[in-house]
Amino acid sequence: MTTTSRLKSWMPNDSVPVMPSWLDVIASDPDFAGHARRCFAVRKHATLATLRQDGSPRISGTEVEFEDDAEVYLGMMAGSRKALDLRRDPRLAIHCPTLDAPEDEPSSWLGDAKIAGIGVDVSDASSEDGSHRFRVDITEVVVTRVAGDLLVITSWHPDRGIEIRERR
Repeated sequence: MTTTSRLKSWMPNDSVPVMPSWLDVIASDPDFAGHARRCFAVRKHATLATLRQDGSPRISGTEVEFEDDAEVYLGMMAGSRKALDLRRDPRLAIHCPTLDAPEDEPSSWLGDAKIAGIGVDVSDASSEDGSHRFRVDITEVVVTRVAGDLLVITSWHPDRGIEIRERR
């Protein structure tokens, strides 16, 4: 089954849009993209959400790679459940590794970031170990941080660009 036919199996109107890449996020707001990338760099392992065959969520650890080609990639061991999930239904969400906000100065916290998107299988068929590699086509990026007594939620969507919400 091709990625296109997998996408069509759950997308409305049987259409496949051109999906934005990390380069689109950078082009829209380089500072925001840099902040999100720094959030993912605080530790090695992020959390990946995929959908099981029955539609229930699966949470797995993963490493997120921001490559020189301005794309985001996920690598997975051969036959891993998360790779099989993505081959069946490519929708995913990734949450960066987290650090707690300092209690004495929460505004100094870098924050946390999330990426939602579509996993596109770009595995090398000639790979000896059978490992999987997925490029992430971006549908949403969110960075949450503290500023004074406010929780600031900054999000990027391909059709709306940057939006900022504040909560007390």
